Amino acid sequence: MKIISYNVNGIRAAFTKDFLGWLNVADPDVICIQESKAGNDQIDIESLEKNGYFSYWHSAQKKGYSGVGIASKIKPKHIEYGCGIEDYDSEGRIMRADFEGFSVISVYVPSASNIERLDFKMKFCCDFLTYIKELKKTIPNLVICGDFNICHHAIDIHNPEGLKNTSGFLPMEREWMTLFIEECELIDSFRFFNDQPDNYSWWSYRQNSRARNKGWRLDYNFVSYSLKQQLSRAAILKEAVHSDHCPVLVELSLN
Repeated sequence: MKIISYNVNGIRAAFTKDFLGWLNVADPDVICIQESKAGNDQIDIESLEKNGYFSYWHSAQKKGYSGVGIASKIKPKHIEYGCGIEDYDSEGRIMRADFEGFSVISVYVPSASNIERLDFKMKFCCDFLTYIKELKKTIPNLVICGDFNICHHAIDIHNPEGLKNTSGFLPMEREWMTLFIEECELIDSFRFFNDQPDNYSWWSYRQNSRARNKGWRLDYNFVSYSLKQQLSRAAILKEAVHSDHCPVLVELSLN
């Protein structure tokens, strides 16, 4: 089972950059999308269907903003839109696809450009941790894919000292992620296989950051500890250039 998470920074823009051609080559069984920035009526669902994917979308009420999606070659048993908290569900930030024996979540954690949004981000993070802990009581096998807008450790950001007071690498954000992994009994699938520096999933469009690899690792595939024995591979697919993010992949050996 090959699962990819991808913040496309606008699904319509990605389609104009041969997203479908890339998708056919990457060939995931499931792809979780963040920041679709489109309503369901604006997404070329028909083209995805022609390429063998059932797709489901949870859009924000605000046009051209946020939004998550899940496309799968296997038809899910159930799709859950949102988490039941209106402040987040109105922004299209969480959705879940249930399969036989496990579930996949696509999540887009808020970014924080000011103190008001930082408060919102941290409230979202705390509520999301509670949501996952409760969910695991009935669905223990989870793959949580998304843009978390947080670099967990110094190895995950190109300039840890210079950016220590910047949202995305604040102590409170990093501490939350540690707590999230521990309390929800999760594995950071990429770090399970790779402990090397200079591996990032987002680069600013400014100052030729991507070419210089001045990046941040903001995108994760977290896997329930109960699926540890099924983990077979994880990778950052930095050759994909539809967005300021790149896709991140995890492979599991599942029946």
